[in-house]
Amino acid sequence: PLMLTGLLQSFGALSLVTPTQALLGLLAGAGLPLILFAINALGAGDVKLLAGVGAWLGAQMILYIFLAAALVGLIIVLIQALSEGKIKQLFSNSLLILLNLWHQNELGHEHVSQTGKDLHAAKRPLPYAVPVLAATVMVVWGRWYLGGSGS
Repeated sequence: PLMLTGLLQSFGALSLVTPTQALLGLLAGAGLPLILFAINALGAGDVKLLAGVGAWLGAQMILYIFLAAALVGLIIVLIQALSEGKIKQLFSNSLLILLNLWHQNELGHEHVSQTGKDLHAAKRPLPYAVPVLAATVMVVWGRWYLGGSGS
């Protein structure tokens, strides 16, 4: 529904973006998280969420939101790992995933994907919607209320 309403609103008199911008935003929102989805770092719902937000706000805004969500998520995960005393495990797991990605051709996609599923430093993984919401609010606020360019 978020993708569909985003596309539909682009045809209205009070639209946030043009229909072309909405379509490009949807495609960018679906495309940006695909590698994370491929290694099981994100679910299909997360991809659809970014595609829907992209349909509402356009490709450039979804790029900013994607990058801001990564930073917000990083900060939240670091705080969570520190509070649970698992910062060393977090860095060890992150290094292992990075090495697996680097050697994906030799190890195979299934191995890298399974590694992404198996390694969790936190007791409760962070739902990706939380950093996406925070990033969307920050980017939209910066664009429309603080006079950021974003266009």
